[in-house]
Amino acid sequence: MADFTASSRALRGPATELWRNVLRQIPTVFGRLVFLASLRDPATDRYMHPGLTRMLGGSEADRALRQSHYQVFSQWIASSLEEQKVDLDDYLRRSGQETGSFRRFRNLAPPTARDVERQLYLIDLETLLELIRCERGAS
Repeated sequence: MADFTASSRALRGPATELWRNVLRQIPTVFGRLVFLASLRDPATDRYMHPGLTRMLGGSEADRALRQSHYQVFSQWIASSLEEQKVDLDDYLRRSGQETGSFRRFRNLAPPTARDVERQLYLIDLETLLELIRCERGAS
């Protein structure tokens, strides 16, 4: 697993350990992306995690979570389609979810992602979900 705290000066000592433990519990990159996106309130554009917010305060926790979200997103889009497919299939299997609607996963990009990164994510995701649907339909 990548070091998700390397670029965040806010995460030190106990906060670093807490955050590493939280992310270690999520076995897939896509799962971490789903989790981090869920910590962002779209109405306020702020991230919150109860433990980190208690330890660091709202602004520092928001900054650290925002950086973690972008790091995981960058890790995802830098992966090959083959790696993404294995990871997404694993996420869907572990979570008991069907491929379902593309809409369910389309808003996982962090607000700091550039348009080109969002487009790459969306094109890859649509391709991967279709591939997985075809494979599962064929079995």
